[in-house]
Amino acid sequence: MRLEVTSQALGAMRAHAAAAHPCEACGILLGEGGRITEARAAANVHPSPQTHFEIDPQALIDAHRAARAGGLAVIGYYHSHPLGPAEPSATDRASASGDGKVWAILAGDDARFWRDGEAGFTALPFTITGS
Repeated sequence: MRLEVTSQALGAMRAHAAAAHPCEACGILLGEGGRITEARAAANVHPSPQTHFEIDPQALIDAHRAARAGGLAVIGYYHSHPLGPAEPSATDRASASGDGKVWAILAGDDARFWRDGEAGFTALPFTITGS
């Protein structure tokens, strides 16, 4: 599967990660099918936000409610690694649910996308689109 990610969504993720540094930024990826059109920032409510992330549960509830009401689907999640590479860490692997959602991980200017499958994370190729 090849993802399409709008430049606006990617830019929002990068801006959020830069603003949250040295803590991990996190948020929700919204869109349709294999197309991510919005990256919605959420509060990182983990007690150790410099090295872990936990998306504010209310933000997740709100996103799923909006999707059920006809809004954009929840495609997955994003977070940043202020000190590590843009790939799943041991903590990410331990926290993953294997639900098939997309995870975007950012490290500096590097952004990579992963599918959280039953067998673990699989790298996803992606194309950046203008809108």
